[in-house]
Amino acid sequence: ADLGFTYEAALEEAKELGYAEPDPTADVSGADAAAKAAILASLAFGTWVGFGDVHYEGIESISAQDIAFAADFGYVIKLIAVCDRMGAGVSARVHPAMVPIDHPLASIRGATNAVFIEGPAIESLLFAGPGAGGEPTATAVLGDVIDAARETLAGAQVAPRIMMSPGEIVPFEDIPTEWYMRLMVDDQPGVLAAIASGFGQAGVSIRSVWQEGVDTQAALIVVTHAAPESSQRAALSTLEQIPEVLEVAAIIRVLGDES
Repeated sequence: ADLGFTYEAALEEAKELGYAEPDPTADVSGADAAAKAAILASLAFGTWVGFGDVHYEGIESISAQDIAFAADFGYVIKLIAVCDRMGAGVSARVHPAMVPIDHPLASIRGATNAVFIEGPAIESLLFAGPGAGGEPTATAVLGDVIDAARETLAGAQVAPRIMMSPGEIVPFEDIPTEWYMRLMVDDQPGVLAAIASGFGQAGVSIRSVWQEGVDTQAALIVVTHAAPESSQRAALSTLEQIPEVLEVAAIIRVLGDES
């Protein structure tokens, strides 16, 4: 994105550098990140989270146009995994998100991976380092082999056993999310009112609206306040029934204070 590469060109270079697998499906679909999110959520919260408990989406539909819009609005687009404790439950999800430019994760580039942790006692911590390629992968695998060898030689478990306790998995539909939505609409009076009504019927509040005219059509950018994912999707279903809404061109969630 920083160099203006197309998705296809960037993916090919990532494969050549060893950052993506020869079959990159797991990388670009979010499945690989979802597997890691399940492990991290289980370790962090002591509740077993399986791969099937993690909602995930990939980066295949991210366009250069939306990357440019994000930059104009003060965001960068990242594929992120979010793991939260919500009351007595745990949630884990993976999807592209618009990350504020001043957020610590916004500065992560290239093959660097990062884990950002927030908690009442620690406030926030960022751990970052190489996350792809031959040498980082080999280092991680060798570390696991050494740990296994130490336990074998010791005849006992060296690392403390991780204890899991029962816990509820919060469905993705119940998680508060904020949406960026790019709509292509007929540029006619009353269109914006109809769209606002569609969000209102679903119980979703609009935070900001931006419009750019293209002949008789217009690109309408809508950013919402946080609402349950199910409410955001209900609003989307309503908008798709409005005749003047020609296309829902993009939906990207926003990483914000409300979600």
